[in-house]
Amino acid sequence: MKGEIYRISGPVVTIQGINTRMFDVVKVGDEGLMGEVIGIEGDRSIVQVYEETAGIRPGEPVENTGMPLSVELGPGLLKSIYDGIQRPLPLLKEKMGDFIERGVMADGLDHEKLWEFKSTAKAGDAVSGGDVIGTVQETINVEQRIMVPPNVSGTIDEIKDGKFKVVDTICTLTDGTELQMMQKWPVRMPRPVSKKLTPNTPLITGQRILDGMFPVAKGGTAAIPGPFGSGKTVTQQQLAKWSDTEIVVYIGCGERGNEMADVLTEFPELEDPKTGRPLMERTVLIANTSNMPVAAREASVYTGITIAEYYRDMGFDVSLMADSTSRWAEAMREISSRLEEMPGEEGYPAYLSARLSEFYERSGRVESLAGLNGSITIIGAVSPPGGDFSEPVTQNTLRIVKVFWALDAKLAQRRHFPSINWLSSYSLYTKALADWYNDNVSPEWVKLRDNAMDLLQQESELQEIVQLVGSDALPPDQQLTLEITRMIREIFLQQNAFHPVDTFCPMDRQYKLLDTIQKFADKANAALDSGVTMQDIIKLESKDELGKVRFDEDFEGSLEKVIKKMEDEFDSLKSEDYSATASAKEAEQID
Repeated sequence: MKGEIYRISGPVVTIQGINTRMFDVVKVGDEGLMGEVIGIEGDRSIVQVYEETAGIRPGEPVENTGMPLSVELGPGLLKSIYDGIQRPLPLLKEKMGDFIERGVMADGLDHEKLWEFKSTAKAGDAVSGGDVIGTVQETINVEQRIMVPPNVSGTIDEIKDGKFKVVDTICTLTDGTELQMMQKWPVRMPRPVSKKLTPNTPLITGQRILDGMFPVAKGGTAAIPGPFGSGKTVTQQQLAKWSDTEIVVYIGCGERGNEMADVLTEFPELEDPKTGRPLMERTVLIANTSNMPVAAREASVYTGITIAEYYRDMGFDVSLMADSTSRWAEAMREISSRLEEMPGEEGYPAYLSARLSEFYERSGRVESLAGLNGSITIIGAVSPPGGDFSEPVTQNTLRIVKVFWALDAKLAQRRHFPSINWLSSYSLYTKALADWYNDNVSPEWVKLRDNAMDLLQQESELQEIVQLVGSDALPPDQQLTLEITRMIREIFLQQNAFHPVDTFCPMDRQYKLLDTIQKFADKANAALDSGVTMQDIIKLESKDELGKVRFDEDFEGSLEKVIKKMEDEFDSLKSEDYSATASAKEAEQID
């Protein structure tokens, strides 16, 4: 059955003469542009088109596929680069060059490639949604588990081993249901799970300010808001490269083309620190740049989270980077205005908060239908205009997420990277993760971190006085506080994403660095109490050498040398101070 176009308003097209359901995918116009039904008014349907609508006109035909927007899930997802509606970009480039022609459809998975399927179930087994019936070695280090679709159950009549295409039948149930390695799933519908679990393990990112000060749990949610040029994209790329999850899904949602180009060229060349293999072997990239149609930008977030849920159901830990949710919200605002809906704050639709909540709620550490434990950690970048954190997208995101990494333009201007403001940021997972840090890092870790945060807070208060009277007017103990916090900022919080050694800092190194700074602080306080001047403490060479240790490949050896030198220098200061004090007493006795 076919209908026709009634009205066109940018990416929003009204059609008539055809029966549709909400979220049905339709083909619009003579070119068959892909669209999705987002509203029904009487005998007319409102469609958001995922491609440029220039040139189409009322009266052109419309065809309903009868299916919601769905993604293909199966072997071949990893190492893929898709656009917002799961069209493989390298394949499209081969066919038509650098610019995608309109009306072009492409399968999300390669339907011709053969995969080696090894069954783990056998004839006569009763299976239900989510059960694993076999495996495929998708990449060298990732074994994909072939699962029964969530809405299917029954008894296996026949199951085959061997090489098959993703569309071939590998298993038949007694009721005649045929199962393939590939399954389709509507992107706007969360995949079902057995139950949600408490997030109690941190996502180790190798970034000291994140792991050390404001950790996020596996299965948790985090937001990185910041103004233009403050380092959101670099921070998210660092998280994608180094986070200790098995699968990475990176969504470039409405980002500038040059930034996405950097991602697409850099990721295939990156080496996975855990396996030594290319990082792309466990990564799915979704590239939707700012010049692509806004409707596809809105869909890209759902495409990414559905792929992440598929790997979560296999028992994998997945990290999902959405860069940025502000561009997604802007796409919603544009479509909402085309629909002539009542605008909310700053023109965003009234359902902005609900849509953000739906997205972030699809994170979590879960027990799958098959009893496997997996997780999705969602880290969303927010790009508030002018760095104004009071705007609606940032504020609504803050109500949902539990970790807030606030990027600061002033820190970026001072070349302090990552430019995360330690006074504005917070994590609500610190108590839940305390036991993990005690067991896996050190029983002293939480105390060290709390001491460092207290000192940084004191520094903020002292800086107000320093700006009025200068640091020399402060008493020696407060001058020492400023010196110790400078060490914390420059040695621990600052990190060079482009340095081969400093780009990733494991937890044991983070602990040793912070512990050494604390030892220096304790010895310096003791030296002050014994009469050593602040000028003598500032001149110590070990203090400066400690700042260089984090760049050294032989971290352990270099740190030991610095600690030994630090101890010797403080012992020397004390002995000199003792001699000076003794000489002064002798002089007093002679007088």
